[in-house]
Amino acid sequence: MPDFPRKPVVSLLSLAAAAILSGCGGGGSASLVAAPPPPPVGGGNQGGQTFNIERCFNQAFGALNLNGRITPDVLTIDLSQPAGFPNGRMPQDPAIDITLSALFLDQARHGLRTLANIPLNPPGVDKPISTSFPFLAPPHGNPPLSPTNGVNFNFRTEPASAFTLVDRMGNPAIATIMILSGQKNAYNDVQPTADVAGQFRQALRDGLTAVHNQIDDDLQRLGLTPCSLGT
Repeated sequence: MPDFPRKPVVSLLSLAAAAILSGCGGGGSASLVAAPPPPPVGGGNQGGQTFNIERCFNQAFGALNLNGRITPDVLTIDLSQPAGFPNGRMPQDPAIDITLSALFLDQARHGLRTLANIPLNPPGVDKPISTSFPFLAPPHGNPPLSPTNGVNFNFRTEPASAFTLVDRMGNPAIATIMILSGQKNAYNDVQPTADVAGQFRQALRDGLTAVHNQIDDDLQRLGLTPCSLGT
């Protein structure tokens, strides 16, 4: 599924330092207003404070909270609800920005598209996306094309046991941000059923806590309320 280039979160916040988000409501709408540059961001937690991230796990996103969205780490879709990340994923959904908002921001004050509304990333792909399967944009240059023009697909029919799990990316950025280096190989080597069994419950909390401890002061200087803070 195509995705736009994304800045690391600290870099994203640093570039956003010249603007303050105001008027963020529960619907996720936000307006950007010019403001004097705040103190430098991205330098880590200046006060040495440790933040409690349990509120982040308990925030509701539709029928599920964050814990239900990432345990197990698979992307699901409820066909009775409108499609669009995190309910499935449309080709141009800003999935990383939405995920970062879910991981870091208080959803009672900010919406899932708060970070996506900061105009730092490309507004879209540079070629139109096809409206039919496989819903991809035309390639750049002159790559070799299928003689059947892509109309005959040879789908694999082997059982799941025939495949090797290389990297777990069911929900974008979960493995990347929330699993610390010492746990990444173990996390990628097992099936998502291990999440349901609670094998990585503490690892997820340790990883999210570590990132909040680094950037929560930066979020607050930008006028944003982290989900780790009480309301």
